[in-house]
Amino acid sequence: MLCLGVSGGLDKVYDNPLELQNTFMHDGAAVLVRDGRVIAAIEEERLNRVKHSNKFPGESIRYCLATAGVQLSDIDRIAFYATETYCNAMLERLVISQPGISIPLDAKLLLRTLLAQEFGTEVDPSRVSFVSHHETHAVSAFAMSGFDQSLIFAIDGGGDFLSGLLAVGSGTEVKQLQAFPEDNSLGLFYLETIRYLGYGLFDEYKVMGLAPYGDPGPYRKLFEQFYELSAHGGYRVYLDRIGRALLRNIEVRRKGMPFTQQHRDISASLQEALERIVFHIIRHHREATGMKRLCLAGGVAHNCTLNGKLLYSGLFEDIFVQPAAHDAGCALGAALMMSQELGQPAPQERLGEVYWGPDLGTERAIEEELKAWNGYLEIERSDDVADSAADWMANGAVIGWVQGRSEFGPRALGNRSILADPRPAANKDRINAMVKKREGYRPFAPSVLEEDAPEFFDLPGGLREFPFMNFVVRVHEPKRALLGAITHVDGTARLQTVSRKTNSAYWDVINAFKKRTGIPVLLNTSFNNNAEPIVDSVADAIATFLTTELDGLVVGPFLVKKRSTKPEDWGGLAVSLPAYVRLYRIRAYTATDRQETICEVRTTLSSRDTVRISNDLFDLLMLIEGEAVVQDLLDTTEFDRPRRESLLKELRGLWEQRRVRLRPSQAARACDIDA
Repeated sequence: MLCLGVSGGLDKVYDNPLELQNTFMHDGAAVLVRDGRVIAAIEEERLNRVKHSNKFPGESIRYCLATAGVQLSDIDRIAFYATETYCNAMLERLVISQPGISIPLDAKLLLRTLLAQEFGTEVDPSRVSFVSHHETHAVSAFAMSGFDQSLIFAIDGGGDFLSGLLAVGSGTEVKQLQAFPEDNSLGLFYLETIRYLGYGLFDEYKVMGLAPYGDPGPYRKLFEQFYELSAHGGYRVYLDRIGRALLRNIEVRRKGMPFTQQHRDISASLQEALERIVFHIIRHHREATGMKRLCLAGGVAHNCTLNGKLLYSGLFEDIFVQPAAHDAGCALGAALMMSQELGQPAPQERLGEVYWGPDLGTERAIEEELKAWNGYLEIERSDDVADSAADWMANGAVIGWVQGRSEFGPRALGNRSILADPRPAANKDRINAMVKKREGYRPFAPSVLEEDAPEFFDLPGGLREFPFMNFVVRVHEPKRALLGAITHVDGTARLQTVSRKTNSAYWDVINAFKKRTGIPVLLNTSFNNNAEPIVDSVADAIATFLTTELDGLVVGPFLVKKRSTKPEDWGGLAVSLPAYVRLYRIRAYTATDRQETICEVRTTLSSRDTVRISNDLFDLLMLIEGEAVVQDLLDTTEFDRPRRESLLKELRGLWEQRRVRLRPSQAARACDIDA
C-alpha cells in the first residue's frame, strides 16, 4: 500500500500569496509511505528554495513519486494535514478578505484540482482524505518512537481551531485525552511576546538561544500576569495582556536594533514561563495516566531547552521528539494514519535516521556539475574525503559537507552541513558573521561520536542516543572551555550523537578529526546562509559556497576550493529570476514633499518581502527572457567600467539574497564539461 501525506499551501510558487492567518499553510512537505515504512520525504522549501514554503508542495510530491518509481495514479491514499471542515472555513475567510480571487470553496475539490494541474491526472475523491492536524502531529511522534505505550503531547501555534492535544498511545492506537483551543495557544503565547523583541513567526528558536543571556527574575511577576495555572494540569494564557504590559514596561526592540539586557531578561522570563506551564500540564498527566514515556511533536516541541529540562527532570524514563516536529512533520503523520487505516501500521521500532530526501546522484553527475563552474572552483577527487576534510578543519577551515540523501526536517544532521573545529570560541563568531550572517549570540550544535558522548556531555538517565538535535544537554564542566565554539553561555549544547550504523560517512569524518586532535566532536550547523533554506542539490551547495566565506566544500568524493576571480569574471554567468520573484517600478513618496521612482524586487511569499535595486539593474533584469548571459546584458548599454563593476557587485548581492539565480551559461557549461 502506498500512502502520501501532504502539508503546505494552496497556491503555486509563482502565484501571489493567499493571505491566510500566519499559523496555517506553511512548512509544505510530502511524505510517501509504503506498507507503513517511509521511503521518501522532503520539505518543499528544499526544492523551491523558499524558506518555510507556504506554497503547494508539487515538487515534493513529484520527488516522492520518482523515488518510488510510481505515478500519482498508483497512490492508494492521499492525506492533507488538516480537517476538511477547517480548510473550508479557511477558504471562506480567504474569499471574504480577498473577494477578487477565484477559488472553489470546497477544499477537496481545490486539492484535487491542484493535483490534476500538477500531474495531469484526475484523482478520485475516495482516494483523498483530510485528517486532524494535531492527530497527525501525535501519530508522527508515537508511531516513530518505538514505544508500546506513552503519553503524547502535541503543541503548536494553531491548526483545526486548536493549539494542541494530549493523548495516550498504546500499540498502534492514539486515544485523545484533551484538546487545547487556539486562544489558549502556547505557540502564540511565545510568538506574541517575541514581537516586542524584534522577532516574528519562525524566529522562536532565536529567542530560545537568547534566553540564557538573561535573568528571568526582573520580569517574572510581569509574566505571571500573562498566564495562570489551575487544578488537574489546567492552564490559561492571556494573549491580549502581553502587548499592553510590555509596551508599558520595556523598550520595544525593532528588527536590527541591538539587544539590551532588558531584552535578554524578557527572553529568559518567556522561556521560564513556557517551561513552567508545560511542566504543570505534563506532570499532572504523567501521574494521572501512569505513563513512563513521553512523545512530543508540534512546533513548540522544537524548543530544545524545554525538551532537555524535561529529560533531566526524571519525570519519564525516555522521551521521543519527532525530529520534524513542525508542520512538515504533519505530512509524515498523515501518511502513517492512512497506512494504518489501510491495515499497514508503522512497525514499532525507534526511528534512527531521517535521510529520506534526494541523493546527490552519481559520481559522474556530481563531477559534471562541479566542472561547469571550472572558472570559479578548484576541484580535486579524493579517495578519502573524510581524511582530507579533517585535515582542513584541524588547520582552521570552515567547510561545507554534502553527502548522500538529504535530511527530512529543519536540522542538518551530517549530510547537508557546515562543519568546523568545535574548540576555538572564535569559530562561533566567525561562522555567525561571515557565513550565516546572523546575530552573534546564536549557538551552534556539536556532533559527537555516539560511543564518546558520555565523556563530554552529561547524558541523563543513562541514555546514549541523541541523533536529531532535539535536546539541550549539559557539557561536562571540565570540557566547556575546551569546546568553546559549541558550548552555550549557560554551559549547555544542543547535542547530536552520530552512529556509524546510521551515517558511516559522517562518523568517518568525525573520527578522522578525532585521530588528529583527540576530540571526537565537530561543530555542525545547517549548510545555508540567512536568506535560504538548507541546501539540497549540488547546485545549491555551489551557490551557497560561492556566496559565503566558507574555506572549502566537500561534495561526494570531491574536494572543492574557490579560485581567485576578478569582477569581470562573473559576467560570463547566466542570470535568471526565480519563479517567486517579481520586478516593480513605482512612484513613491520618500519624504513629505518628495516623490521618486523606486525599483524593487518583490516575491510572491509576502507583500512585505522587498529589496530595493538601482534603476540600471532594474532595466537590465527586465531584458531577461528565461535566462541571459550577464555580459550580454551589460553590452546592451554604454556603461563605463566602474559602473559595470558596480552593477556586477549589486547583482551578486541579489544572488546572495536569492533574488536572482546565477549559473554557468549552457555554452560555458558544455565547454567546461568537455574539458
